[in-house]
Amino acid sequence: MAVILIRSLLLYILVIFAVRLMGKRQLGELQPSELVITILVSNIATLPIEDVNIPVIVGITPILAMVCFEVMVSWLCLRYPRIRRFTSGSPKIIIKDGIIDRKAMCDLRFSVDDLMMGLRGSEVFDISEVQYAIVETTGRMSVMKKQSEDIPVRSDLNLKPDNSDPPQVIVSDGIVQDTVLRSLGFDPDYAERTVSRFGIKASDVFIMTADISGNCFISKKEGGKPIIIQGGDVQ
Repeated sequence: MAVILIRSLLLYILVIFAVRLMGKRQLGELQPSELVITILVSNIATLPIEDVNIPVIVGITPILAMVCFEVMVSWLCLRYPRIRRFTSGSPKIIIKDGIIDRKAMCDLRFSVDDLMMGLRGSEVFDISEVQYAIVETTGRMSVMKKQSEDIPVRSDLNLKPDNSDPPQVIVSDGIVQDTVLRSLGFDPDYAERTVSRFGIKASDVFIMTADISGNCFISKKEGGKPIIIQGGDVQ
């Protein structure tokens, strides 16, 4: 039993290393070659675990070999577009100028249900609103809505808000996050000083967020209505 546990831990660490080496991608964003390598690595890693008579090196060697091969292929894909198109394919335009390209859908073996599901994944529920849609090499669909149907941005409304980073958590379950406070340019006592205005301590706070403009959100452990501070003023 101890041998199986040690083998499992070794192969677990190796697979983690292999996945990190191949790059940070979510499963749905893997290119075809990366997905194949991932499946093969997981299958090979199970062999020395299931059969203790198989030396661990028999599992480690092919895993490292395949990961090295994948890194080499990735490098070649960066330098040579033809190799990239061969291993990963090319994006396919399935809607252009609002017109559905049935041939492209047939090439991708996309059904109407697949098309509608992809549009819903891009928060589009009416196909008449779509100007342009393309299926990426990962299978994900990117959608551009018609200008007349797109959501207006603040510049369209002649609004000029300040561009700033989003709020960050400075108190989590009663614990002050000193590193976050420093990154925002606040002193270590900022959180304690702010919540003391409301007769509470930082240890009584469940979550508190803040941004560099001094906007804060405070939720107490005991529950109740949260405290919202906008530019120093309590809302």
